[in-house]
Amino acid sequence: MDGSQLQALLRSKVETMPNKARRVVEYLLANAREAAFLSIGEVAEKLDVSKAQLVRVARLVGFDGYAALKDALKDLVLEQVNPAAHLGRALKDWKRMPEEILRLEHANLDDTWNQLRPDKIASFCDMVSSARMVYCMGWGISSIVAESLFTRLLETGIRSVLMKRGSLALIEQTRAVTAGDLLVVCELPSYVIEVTKSVQKAASSGASIITITDSPAAPVCQSSTLSFYVSDTTPTFGSSLVGPIFLVHILTSVLASTLGDSAKEALNDQKMGLHDEQIYHPAYGLRY
Repeated sequence: MDGSQLQALLRSKVETMPNKARRVVEYLLANAREAAFLSIGEVAEKLDVSKAQLVRVARLVGFDGYAALKDALKDLVLEQVNPAAHLGRALKDWKRMPEEILRLEHANLDDTWNQLRPDKIASFCDMVSSARMVYCMGWGISSIVAESLFTRLLETGIRSVLMKRGSLALIEQTRAVTAGDLLVVCELPSYVIEVTKSVQKAASSGASIITITDSPAAPVCQSSTLSFYVSDTTPTFGSSLVGPIFLVHILTSVLASTLGDSAKEALNDQKMGLHDEQIYHPAYGLRY
């Protein structure tokens, strides 16, 4: 059974189910990625139903039990993040691809914006400004977001370190993270075991954790002090970085304004470097 067939099956059953069972199926339809990574107990607690109720729902929609339904949800999620599958669908109507990308990127921006709360932005600023050192971590495409954050933090005078795959594994780099430090990790699908273990190690060492990810079901969220959620939908392959980079832009811009004179001094120092004509062409402006 492919993803579209599973979704069609759940939708065909939902209208005829009693209220509790209907609520479960509606949750599965709206939160397949989250449900695929949560245990039966965690889903039962989230929906305030029993484990037995989840088993009954699974059987009502045609599965032997909840474990089989969860396996189908995992297959659905993997299909959604499969680059070849995305591109295959897009090639069927390639002439409309630019318009579809435009539509989805607007949706990514709107969805990321709608998940932002002023209190979370304020918490981010407090945690960054009070940290002894800020570590920015990412793996694969997520490391682009981490590097964007790292660059903007340095520009505003925040002591920062970029952590991504290199001569040392992430878990090895995490040995430097201690109490009083802040680790900001970006983790877009697919979720990486080494990233999860590195975040857990940093948290066990007493560091605070901020996560930037697409879903509360991301394993790194289990160790986070503060989580931000972004939309990264794309009709072709990989994860879109428009939402995550937009979030970094907002967070660091607000941070710079709250830092006041110290950020202004750091940016003025940065500006002086732009006058080095051995590096920059002076005729093309002073924007970094």
